[in-house]
Amino acid sequence: MQGSRLTLLVIALALAGHGARAQLTDAPIIRYEDTAHPEFGEAGMVSSQHELSSAVGAEILAQGGNAVDAAIAVGFSLAVTLPRAGNLGGGGFMLIHHAESGRDIAIDYREQAPIRASRDMYLDEDGNIDEDKLPFSYLSVGVPGTVSGLFRAHQEFGSLPWRKLVEPAIRQAREGITVSFDMATLLKARKNRLCGNEAACSYFYKEGGVPYEPGELFVQRDLADTLKRIARFGPDGFYKGKTAALIAADMAAHGGLVDEESLAAYEAVVREPLRGTYRGYEITTMPPPSSGGVHLIQMLNILEHFPVRELGAGGADNVHLLTESARLAYADRAVHLGDPDFYDVPVEWLTSKQYGRELAEGIDLEQARDSRDVGAGTPPKAESPDTTHYSVIDGEGNIVATTTTLNFSFGAGVAVSGAGFLLNNEMDDFVAKPGVPNAFGLLGGEANAVEPLKRPLSSMTPTIIFDDGEPRFAIGSPGGSRIITTVLQTVVNVIDHEMNLAEAINAPRMHHQWMPDVLQLETGFSPDTVEILKRRGHEVRITRYSMGSVQAVGMRDGIFVGASDLRRPNAGSIGPSRVPDRR
Repeated sequence: MQGSRLTLLVIALALAGHGARAQLTDAPIIRYEDTAHPEFGEAGMVSSQHELSSAVGAEILAQGGNAVDAAIAVGFSLAVTLPRAGNLGGGGFMLIHHAESGRDIAIDYREQAPIRASRDMYLDEDGNIDEDKLPFSYLSVGVPGTVSGLFRAHQEFGSLPWRKLVEPAIRQAREGITVSFDMATLLKARKNRLCGNEAACSYFYKEGGVPYEPGELFVQRDLADTLKRIARFGPDGFYKGKTAALIAADMAAHGGLVDEESLAAYEAVVREPLRGTYRGYEITTMPPPSSGGVHLIQMLNILEHFPVRELGAGGADNVHLLTESARLAYADRAVHLGDPDFYDVPVEWLTSKQYGRELAEGIDLEQARDSRDVGAGTPPKAESPDTTHYSVIDGEGNIVATTTTLNFSFGAGVAVSGAGFLLNNEMDDFVAKPGVPNAFGLLGGEANAVEPLKRPLSSMTPTIIFDDGEPRFAIGSPGGSRIITTVLQTVVNVIDHEMNLAEAINAPRMHHQWMPDVLQLETGFSPDTVEILKRRGHEVRITRYSMGSVQAVGMRDGIFVGASDLRRPNAGSIGPSRVPDRR
């Protein structure tokens, strides 16, 4: 049978009933045939990339705080326990479902271009990208948004006093945390870059640049003092006063553009979440300047026309279909996505069921398309791998999904002298020159060009899945350009393949982003699957590194569940009844 005829047949079968709603609620909480299980709890759940920070969130829940309170406390704690991604000097997105009011909001605290940023600031006199300016320099630093974003979340739905939510991070920074094998390994690997900056070297290495060893105590006194100012003064303790002066002085001394005026101008933005459906479930996710939510819904709209469950999790047919869907979505990303305050993003069209159907009809299940033959769609006239994610749910049904980042691991590799924290290199997420890939290989155009006070496009995809209006699970992941496909596969694994959260998260993953035209596979796929994919025309590459680190929480039948990705050490899901030692 020819590929095109087979494609039409499969679509017809899907429309005839194979796309019916999966029955998540039919499965028991614990299935003993499963190979992995999530954590269970009775009063809420916190899942983050560091168990010490998850414990902070669980502690806040145990003290009567809600999910938003816990998420704020986790965010500050991660700035202490996970310096490669947790941050004060970066930004992120937070998606909140507030049970009592029924409101869903998206808080955008993405970094922002400084006031003195300009369109061609990263080009040399010949019009080429100057690699001394991106991605590891003070010029690569955007205005941080994290403190403003966490404070805005507290204004919207916080219940405990602000200071109480910052205090656990202050305590961790002042008293110290135990260096893990993971942290020690990464700091040794990044020594040359981090010790190229005097402040970063003094903060993250012992005297003389000697690396910490696993089990040693890591104390961050200047960071504790910065956190104290934030606890006392809120955002004014960061964007004004001593901390702002320290940032601006460091920038001025090293040719950066983040000045006190740019800091004072920063404000987190509350946006309306994007909404879609997939096989009867409601998808609530992040709008632009995240590209993640748009393309998650777009790809789910494509997949809805195929019998995904019958294709089998992890098989060649499943991987091929996911690849062809991602190829189409990332082609659109390169052209149509940017900061909606500066560019008219055609969100309604990109996420429409009709456009999903049109894209589905062009997929051949027997042959890979050449990405050079795939362009972005035309609308009708009228986002380091070391990002981090955490999810929180409380006993009242409030649920939070937060993704935050410095961009690259340890950001720009520069720290603010006297303030104790690293700065982002998010300016690399803008298009320095249209048509030239960024550090993640992603292409972009004018929609994501540099402009003062503009926010760069992101792939971060915090997402909440609802069943009949009730939150079922919240997920998200780090992973740079791979975030969107990582979240997509987790959702598909739960809904189509009926996996529990732990199984869904830990199944092997694929990634394709249109350009470069390469299908990336984690280890774990069978040699037969790889061979079939090659025969269908895919250029397959087995990745050296795992993809993402999903942190998920959920609720069903009054039982709370949490699952942390096994791909990253030290992650943990903890309910408020189980709070380990603070160190």
